[in-house]
Amino acid sequence: MSEEVKPESVSLYSVSAAATPEQEAVCIFGTGDLGRSLGQRLLQSGYRLVYGSRRPHSCGPIPPGAQVMSHEIAARSASLVFVCVHREHYDFLETLAPHLKGKVLVDVSNNLKKNMYPEANAEFLQRLIPGAHVVKAFNTLSAWALQNGPSDANRQVYLCGNSPEAKQAVAEIATKLGFNVQDRGSLSAARELEDFPLQLFPEWRLPMRLTIGLTAFFFFYLLVRDVIFAYVDQGKDNSFRIMVSLANKVFPIVSLILLSLCYLPGVIAAFLQLYRGTKYKRFPDWLDRWMLCRKQLGLIALALASLHVLYTLIIPIRYYVRFRLAANTISQIKENKTSVFDTTMGWRTDSYYSMGILGFGLYLLLGIASLPSVSNALSWREFSFIQSKLGYLTLFFCTFHTYLYGWDKFLFISYYKWYTPPGYMLCLVVPSVVLLLKLLLLLPCVDKSLTRIRQGWERTDPEDDSKKSLLAKDCQKL
Repeated sequence: MSEEVKPESVSLYSVSAAATPEQEAVCIFGTGDLGRSLGQRLLQSGYRLVYGSRRPHSCGPIPPGAQVMSHEIAARSASLVFVCVHREHYDFLETLAPHLKGKVLVDVSNNLKKNMYPEANAEFLQRLIPGAHVVKAFNTLSAWALQNGPSDANRQVYLCGNSPEAKQAVAEIATKLGFNVQDRGSLSAARELEDFPLQLFPEWRLPMRLTIGLTAFFFFYLLVRDVIFAYVDQGKDNSFRIMVSLANKVFPIVSLILLSLCYLPGVIAAFLQLYRGTKYKRFPDWLDRWMLCRKQLGLIALALASLHVLYTLIIPIRYYVRFRLAANTISQIKENKTSVFDTTMGWRTDSYYSMGILGFGLYLLLGIASLPSVSNALSWREFSFIQSKLGYLTLFFCTFHTYLYGWDKFLFISYYKWYTPPGYMLCLVVPSVVLLLKLLLLLPCVDKSLTRIRQGWERTDPEDDSKKSLLAKDCQKL
């Protein structure tokens, strides 16, 4: 006789036979590079994957664990479909409209150039299949990013659509894949999202234009002073100096100017807040754009400073330098005399090199701290200390390094070739102004006023009965 099973007893099964939640099915139309990479990430995240293909039996390699079916059968098997095909191949979707009705279609397509079609691909897809809920998403990610997982540089998934429920479904998948979701609104924003991959370094355009402009200006300026002047005035051919000497002057000059331009907008913003007496008013658009590209300016400045270091290191092995040293030595031997050691010159050169080394060392620290993998590990106070406090110290060392290089040359008329000042004098203008303005902001009365404004105080605050300028009140206390 069979033994009666008690109600409170539990039936035990092997782990392989244990009841597990049914995997959610996701469909992908298209077995190209993007479709395969996306499918691999979906499988790794626990989804059941079905591919829809024109040739289910000869569509090429697919991720292990996925199924390949015809478009019609694949469309029936999932409520969410990724359309990983180009717009010119959307025609087959029109025949599947009855099977795609009420389902979420994720359009990941991009175009080869802007304004290639009169409407966005996602809008065209929505018009082609009006019964579906089209969401534009994942088009800003490459196949490599999908295959290898998100990183700091490509962690964002932008999406837009007219159905909140459809966008939520896509957002949940993106989050499960490890990406951060940015909702850009209705499907009318699809054109903007499709233009994102076509932009070439948008945040670098202003810094690069500025760098190219400054480099071209100082190159031709120094070319006139160091090469053309020598040929016209003295008949000397100094054209060989273009390759190393001119480059080793232009790069540090532009680097120092760019570094000072990283901190000038912050100083301007501080004085603007003091003038307005509040932090709640928007800065002008030109200042906003300037402040947003400070990181790019700093990285370009670091690259140019690194080139300056490399060019400086090869100075002892240059033919011109070795020739001049040998000629000077032979001349002293013939004249039977020895140069007297100049202690002042020794101090100057050692200080000049020391300031340059310290400045470049801090330069490297600023560049390392700006890397996402490093900055994400720092607290805001630590990051601010490095980029602000040590940043101004870097600017001071590099500016002092340039002053020591010039020393007292500005006193001699012979250095003003064709009545033009040396290049290093021109490059000292901007950093000197920045450091001077920063010193003014560090005055106790100014610093106290600025701190209170940034903590929320406003000059028009009704609780302030005196209605006096905060800066004036604090300065009167000193």
